[in-house]
Amino acid sequence: MSSSEQAARQVVLEGKIARLKAQLLALGDVQPGSLSAQYNVCGTPGCHLKADPPRKHGPYYQVSFTWQGRSKSQFVRREHVATVRQQLRNYQRLRTFVEAGIAAGLELSRLRLTAAPPSSAARPAKRESSRPSGIKPVSDSAS
Repeated sequence: MSSSEQAARQVVLEGKIARLKAQLLALGDVQPGSLSAQYNVCGTPGCHLKADPPRKHGPYYQVSFTWQGRSKSQFVRREHVATVRQQLRNYQRLRTFVEAGIAAGLELSRLRLTAAPPSSAARPAKRESSRPSGIKPVSDSAS
């Protein structure tokens, strides 16, 4: 790849990374996990759902996820289900944006490292002695 092609590709990648950052900022609330509907068999003797076969109470919504290595589960009120679904979609978009950002960042880093000539600042400078120039070290063999 020529240096002009590399420079053009760097500009494209920098633009992509900037767009991904803007999309991340506009994402909104996120929630990892999955939403499920639970149905329970009634145990109350006089309940109208106690039939043969039994009808179940529900749905009761629950979001399950793993956070910091621990499985978690939370019940979700019916009126909050739409909000939680949006948060779950936002989390998936977050993961997609992060993966795309990492891929673009890795490629951009590779292009910058291969295009840049080694600079003198990158090489360690010679270490200078902390002794004043006219003083010589004392040796023990002089006695």
